[in-house]
Amino acid sequence: MEGVVLVTGVMAAGKSTVAQALAERLPRAAHVRGDAFRRMIVSGREEYQGAGDADGDGSRGEGESQLRLRYRLSATVADLYAEAGFTAVVQDVVLGAELAAYPRLVRTRPLHVVVLAPDAGTVAAREAGRAKTGYGGAWTVEALDEELRLRTPRIGLWLDTSALTVAETVQTILAERERARVV
Repeated sequence: MEGVVLVTGVMAAGKSTVAQALAERLPRAAHVRGDAFRRMIVSGREEYQGAGDADGDGSRGEGESQLRLRYRLSATVADLYAEAGFTAVVQDVVLGAELAAYPRLVRTRPLHVVVLAPDAGTVAAREAGRAKTGYGGAWTVEALDEELRLRTPRIGLWLDTSALTVAETVQTILAERERARVV
């Protein structure tokens, strides 16, 4: 694979692990972690709260603005790595209409999209078994799974990784890379 690869899915779908393993299998690759850009905001950070995230005046909320900034930053960094001859493996939660918009942020071609889509029970078990927590408040496993399955466009390569190991997932991505290519 060359160019840019976006690995997305709900929290605890295995994005970080799969993106790292995929980058390690490629001859020259960088792992771009979208959440790193969120954590770089030291003061004034607003977490995205979902579709109802607004400031009360009908405008886009600050959390949504910061989420879109994060996507623009990851796309720019991916382009710079690709320009330098690396395959940029971007990993982030990009769901709903944002997944359709993300390819317009990336200049590099080819662009591949891989959506990790394990079932909700598998995600809940993975979430329970990890040190960091992604769910709570407005975000539940079921709500994010619904966002993925009902409101996310079917672009790229969608993989139900419920019963796949990381190695099997990476092997499938490499074998199906043309199905993952969106532009």
